[in-house]
Amino acid sequence: MLKRISVAARAMASHSSNPAAPLAANVPRSLLGSAAEDAALAAVASKSALRFDWSKNEIKRIYDSPLMDLLFYSSLVHRKFHDGRAVQQCTLLSIKTGGCSEDCSYCPQSSKHATTVEATKLMKEDSVLAAARKAKEAGSSRFCMGAAWRDMEGRKSNFNSILGYVKEIRGMGMEVCCTLGMITGTQAKQLKEAGLTAYNHNLDTSREFYPKIITTRTYDERLDTLAHVRDAGINVCSGGIIGLGESHDDRVGMLHTLATLPEHPESVPVNALLAVEGTPLEAQEPVKIWEMIRMIGTARIVMPQTMIRLSAGRVRFTQPEQAMCFMAGANSIFTGDKLLTTPNNAYNDDKAMFETLGLVPLEPKSVTAKDLEIEIPAPKAQDEILI
Repeated sequence: MLKRISVAARAMASHSSNPAAPLAANVPRSLLGSAAEDAALAAVASKSALRFDWSKNEIKRIYDSPLMDLLFYSSLVHRKFHDGRAVQQCTLLSIKTGGCSEDCSYCPQSSKHATTVEATKLMKEDSVLAAARKAKEAGSSRFCMGAAWRDMEGRKSNFNSILGYVKEIRGMGMEVCCTLGMITGTQAKQLKEAGLTAYNHNLDTSREFYPKIITTRTYDERLDTLAHVRDAGINVCSGGIIGLGESHDDRVGMLHTLATLPEHPESVPVNALLAVEGTPLEAQEPVKIWEMIRMIGTARIVMPQTMIRLSAGRVRFTQPEQAMCFMAGANSIFTGDKLLTTPNNAYNDDKAMFETLGLVPLEPKSVTAKDLEIEIPAPKAQDEILI
């Protein structure tokens, strides 16, 4: 088995030095077979072979591949398009908490639910900028600001304040992301002019399951906001949550929607539900690590150049479990004690994890396809890849 894997890896490395050679022809037939294998080999065969025409069935077959195949082949794709040890550290700050008019079943910030979260006004500039400086000093290269609003309608003063925050934080040399609810095309252009790197607006789940989780905003309204962001030239950050009670087909459906957008999102957060008392989903069972690996690995194969963010729920996973997520293709985490209002991993724990796993922080930049083109070096004669 070790010899067979070594031969396959050498064939892939050889292909890096001779891109014209058909990759599959260099790999023994005995190593091929699962959908994860086939899709991964096609992805690494060409850096420009991004697909936007995935069918749900194709993605489902990848998702349903034997887990060890999925983990191995998604790791190959990951290392073809990214530095396999580089992980971006991001910090997410709730700049306006609670009192949201939406009824998202998972969210403790909804005014519809009886949780302990109290509504606050927009944070003042000094406090926001101080938090950004602290995040940068701790190693974060992206600073994300979240506000519990349905949209920005009638919030001109607050919006102008946020534009100022974006300019100041961008001036610190950090990437800046916002999640403010639905925005218009004009607002997206204003955010772009202020220097916004990315805008987060998650799909949450599949179109089919969505009405069981949220009734105050439609799926198409979410897609409209993504279109405004994309048209303004801002990077799209959009993913979802697993553990809401959805089926495996719903998870595949969400990935299908993301992978067939006009452009793949620059980043896809994969969240595991942290059930909060007082919300309709308070009794949901925690997500298992294998479910996260399937989501991350499938996302990596169908959207090879995208940043995959291991997001909410990470606090439940051990260091070895997180390591498998990074192997599967995750290359970003959120640091800091909280993710909006839910607990997150401690800074010292993440620092220790980076040291143990040999991870290196990803420097701030606007990620482009060119940035992500990383060659696989040809192995020396004595090299073996062990699994």
